Order: sequence, then structure tokens, then C-alpha cells
Amino acid sequence: MSAAVSSPSLRPAARFDGRGWLVAPALVCLLAMFVYPFAYGLFLSFQPMEGGVFANYLKFFTDPTLWPTVLITLKLAVPSTLINVGASIPAAFALRKSTRATRFVTMLLVVPVTLGTVLIADGMLTYYGPNGWFPQALHALHLYSDEVRLTHNYWGVLISLVISGFPFAFLLILSYVTGIDPTLARAAGTLGAGPWQQFRLIYLPLLVPGLTMAACLSFVQAFSVFPSAVLLGVPAGATRVVSIAAYEAAFESYDYSLASCVAMVMGFVQLLIVAGMLGARRAFYSGPTTGGKG
Repeated sequence: MSAAVSSPSLRPAARFDGRGWLVAPALVCLLAMFVYPFAYGLFLSFQPMEGGVFANYLKFFTDPTLWPTVLITLKLAVPSTLINVGASIPAAFALRKSTRATRFVTMLLVVPVTLGTVLIADGMLTYYGPNGWFPQALHALHLYSDEVRLTHNYWGVLISLVISGFPFAFLLILSYVTGIDPTLARAAGTLGAGPWQQFRLIYLPLLVPGLTMAACLSFVQAFSVFPSAVLLGVPAGATRVVSIAAYEAAFESYDYSLASCVAMVMGFVQLLIVAGMLGARRAFYSGPTTGGKG
């Protein structure tokens, strides 16, 4: 009897459900697309063309043309993230009900995401440039008499990041807002809570996980800005971001080791900011991640 039970042919078939075939390809894709490029770049950053092992990192943090690029990138990424996430909250609450207008507005907001940063920059040069319709309209209406500069400066890059990043943040936050049961706020209203108290005590704690993830993804997207900084900014001055420094090191100086070092610093700064936001979320609220309808 014991031999029959231990026989392989009589063992429960539930131990194999077919998903094991997906593990190996998934691991191979993970290693090939993420782990290996990161490990190779990290290893290459410690092989400078001149000097010791840490020569590239010493050069980055001592060269006045390299380390300020981190601050410049933060000056663009942080405000654009705050604007995109902050503006998405009231917009998501206003469009949380599924109507034709909501679907139409959502469809329109997807357009900037599909266009991409290059086409957005090209449109801004056409319409917001010195000879575009917007500056000319301001002059024609006598609303502003001086020269309107919305391109080839800091503001042009920031506006492009908002145009391309707002729909992305809005769609993320809208999915979280529509997942909160509205009866929770109505129940608080019957107890005397006003609209602001309902938002602060009911919606905001439930939205913290969604807001944090939207902020993290928006920040990473904005921090890696490159086309907008070149087409709409001043790549040799006010908008010389980290990605431009990495590009110049790799394809102008042909110093791939230094370019890898710049990329590693760029990734490390993003990791610090994202870890800080996730840590702040945990300190702000601990509980269910959604209100749950039904």
C-alpha cells in the first residue's frame, strides 16, 4: 500500500500546473534586458580611460560642467512632477463619473502620450516660438508688449514636460479615484463632514499609494528628459541635464566609461528620490490601499 502511494504515477497532478514553463523564459528576459545592462554599465564605469578605479566618479563630482547637471535636472523634474500630480487630483475627481464627456476628455488626453516628446517639442516651436500664434495673439490683444520667450529656455522645457506628463499622471490617478467607494464620503457627510474634510480624511489617505506611484513614475519620466532639453531648451546652459552630459561623453568624447558613470549617477539619484517618496508614503499612512467598491 505504501509503495502504491509513493509511486510517481499515483502522485497528485496538482503539483504541476504548467506555469513552470514560464519561469525560465521570464528569468532569461529579466537578465538580458535589465540585470545584464545594469551590471555591464556599472562595471564599465569603474574602467576609466585614465586614472584609478574611481577616476570617473571623482571627475563627475569635481568637474563644474558635470555635477551641476544633477541640480538642473532636479529643477526640471521636481516642479513638473508636482504640477502633473497636483493638477491631476482635481481633474480626476471632476471626471471620475463615467460619462460621454469623461470618455471624450480621456481620449483627448491620450493624444500627447501617443505623440511623444519630439512631436510635442516640434509643435511648441511652431505655436509657442517667437513667431508663433501665441506670442502674436498676446501682442495683438495688447496683453503683453515685450518679447514672449516660451522656447529655448527653462520654461519651454518645463511646459513640454507638463504637456507630456500630465495625461500619464492623470490616467493613473483617475484609476485610483474611481476605485474608491463614494459611499464612504457620503457616510462622512451624514456625520457633518464638509467637502474638504471628506477629501482630507477619506479620499486622501486612500489615494496616498496611488499618488505616490504616480509621482514616482512621473518623476522618473521627467528626470530622463532629453529631446525637450535639446529642442526647447539651452543644451549648453540652463537646460544641460544629466542625459545630455551622458550623451556628450559617449558620442562626442567617445568616453563610454565616463558615460556609464554619468548614467549610474543618474540612476542612483532617481533611486534615492523614489525611495524617499515610498518611505514618506509609509510614514504618512498605513492601511488598505483602496476603498473598494462593492
